Amino acid sequence: MMFRLMTYNIRHGGRGREAPIAAVINACTPDLVLLQEAIAPRSVERIAAATGMEEWRAYDGQSLGFLSRTRVALAEWTRPRVSRHAFVEVVPASGALRVFGVHLAAVHAAWTEQRRLFELRALLRSVARHQDGFHVLSGDFNTLAPGETLDMRNLPLRLRSLVWMSGGRIRWRTVQTVLDAGYVDGFRMLHAGDPGLTLPTPAPHIRIDYVFVPSLFADRVVACDVVRHPQAAAASDHYPVVVDLAVDGGL
Repeated sequence: MMFRLMTYNIRHGGRGREAPIAAVINACTPDLVLLQEAIAPRSVERIAAATGMEEWRAYDGQSLGFLSRTRVALAEWTRPRVSRHAFVEVVPASGALRVFGVHLAAVHAAWTEQRRLFELRALLRSVARHQDGFHVLSGDFNTLAPGETLDMRNLPLRLRSLVWMSGGRIRWRTVQTVLDAGYVDGFRMLHAGDPGLTLPTPAPHIRIDYVFVPSLFADRVVACDVVRHPQAAAASDHYPVVVDLAVDGGL
């Protein structure tokens, strides 16, 4: 059986952009959508209705939310003390997998990378008890993968200033920490030569949206792609990422 998961930062709650967001989602027919910046529940409700999703959750001021085509067995938010955002844990009714939605601290600078590392380690500690079961870490990690580069000239002047104020060089360690913990980068595993840029939609120059699975289950990642739908630029500043997972049985 195949399970399609989408991760999508809908920017500022998706207010006023519900229709193009729904169009992008409908083009992909996902079973579950992890939302970042889902801070406007009424907008998320409209998107759920427009996409035919049976269940959705979003809360005022809470970045992480979700849409599900079927009822879920579990939806739980946990906010580690060091994290700006809670992460969300979702288990579909089938129990075939467990999904952790992530939105790490933003802004490209040395001190924010350190904060992302603290947040990520807190998440990994929470996930550790599920390490032997099939699960996914997915969302907006706001950081670069090993070997990928950020051209500072593409950043707005205020953000370039922050990089230089924090030392002029960022040691991108967060994604490496995920890989060192035994996970594989689903997109990079299948697309060695594709940069997979996800931000910003008008002129993408960086990949910060990811899908990770434990290396033990790497063969279950059937496809993983950036969704460059014609309405994506009108929908958000992020392109979503979709992954097809082979699932069987329950947890």
